[in-house]
Amino acid sequence: MSTNNFAIEFDKLSKYLMGFAYKLTQDVHQAEDLFQDTALRAFRYREKLAADSNLRAWLSTIMKNIFINNFRAQKRRGKVFDHSVDDFLLYQDHLSAANEGDMNLAMNDVVGLIDRLDEKYSVPILMLHQGYKYEEICQHLDMPLGTVKSRIYIARKMLKRSIKELNYLPTVQAC
Repeated sequence: MSTNNFAIEFDKLSKYLMGFAYKLTQDVHQAEDLFQDTALRAFRYREKLAADSNLRAWLSTIMKNIFINNFRAQKRRGKVFDHSVDDFLLYQDHLSAANEGDMNLAMNDVVGLIDRLDEKYSVPILMLHQGYKYEEICQHLDMPLGTVKSRIYIARKMLKRSIKELNYLPTVQAC
């Protein structure tokens, strides 16, 4: 097949190939790269295509093989793709230092707020925070499950209001 005929036939299949590339990658930019790599390889090796061969199947096989090879190479390198808008934050951990000062101050304030709650609300929410399950809290306090859940809900609601007053969470909505 001549270069001109091959280009015409390739152009007819380009919409299909872009769709197939997107189906493989699930990302527009990676699909475009995969399409270009496929076009490059197809034009480079067009002489190997037999005259009676199915061009669509041949191009699909080339694209699938390129995708698999790229996937395996990325897997060997250990690079994980995150398609979120803020993917640059994934690689910034080594540049930041942990600062727990603000968190400690905030936690001290929250513990102080819990201490101000009535004991019937503070004990269940503290037990829940310490990892007890609802059933264990019920057994320990000798209360029905509905009462424990209700008290924890009320305690959370009061804590949200108190935290909002401290201006830690200015956008917290009261339940």
